[in-house]
Amino acid sequence: MPHEQFDRGRLQLKSLAEREHDLDLSVIRALDDAPQSVEDADLATLAERLLAARQRGAAVIFALGAHVIRAGVQRLLIDLMERGVITHLAGNGAVAIHDFEFALIGATTESVAKYISEGQFGLWRETGRLNDLARVAADEGIGYGEAIGREIASGDFPHADISVLAAAYRLGVPATIHVSIGYDIIHEHPNCDGAAVGAASYTDFLVFARAVEGLEGGAYLTFGSQVMGPEVYLKALAMARNVALRAGREIADFTTAVFDLKALPDSYHDQPGKSDPNYYFRPWKTILVRTVADGGESFYFNLDHAVSVPSLWRLIVERMDDE
Repeated sequence: MPHEQFDRGRLQLKSLAEREHDLDLSVIRALDDAPQSVEDADLATLAERLLAARQRGAAVIFALGAHVIRAGVQRLLIDLMERGVITHLAGNGAVAIHDFEFALIGATTESVAKYISEGQFGLWRETGRLNDLARVAADEGIGYGEAIGREIASGDFPHADISVLAAAYRLGVPATIHVSIGYDIIHEHPNCDGAAVGAASYTDFLVFARAVEGLEGGAYLTFGSQVMGPEVYLKALAMARNVALRAGREIADFTTAVFDLKALPDSYHDQPGKSDPNYYFRPWKTILVRTVADGGESFYFNLDHAVSVPSLWRLIVERMDDE
């Protein structure tokens, strides 16, 4: 006998107009408002690596956690896509939610403490439109990120200019959304179709894996993504190397970088032991050690996203302006 399931038809959804938002357009940073770069020789080296990858036509993949969108650095990421530096943008489901809400109403983020007490956390009608876009993507055989970007770029979104997904769609840059079922607020909604979400996100995984095939001589950067960023990359790299090695090619000489708030020792190029809790910080062992062990190089930056993204952006732009 099947187990009993929660009946979503009993849920009450409210409009975003009734929600108190923690973030609005005031956090969005303009290009001319970017702070000066932090003095970091490794960050300068990374900027040079990204430009070298651009020159040779190799992949430069930025993988984002949702806090990057909340940091208000969208215009800087869009500018790097427009300059041809970022060739692929990847995010988790929350990236899509914050990007969508910012574009739609110019605000995002709710108080978990407040709304979980009221039984209203995540149950906002307009955000549930993302579930409908998963069905569209699944029906058309396109990726979730592309479907969302197209909707924002072509629909009635007053703030579409700050959407990284809409910009990626406009520029033809693959933008993939990698969803874990049950992680995101829209999975609470009655219109969530798990099969459609899975199909759309799996298409994005295959698009992502194709991008990883171009990583030789390129770069993979993660910003605040401690699960999606390392895990999706690890599996995609295994697939890409499997095909490349049988064709007599390697995917080994590339650069990786992790940007996060967790303090790591200077010895981060060595994997921590299994008795060390840091062993379970996936970006360290996966992105900084294991996947670059055959010829690549990795960097770790303990910086807030409101500092790291503008700093890297400015270093890149200054070098491009000097060309």
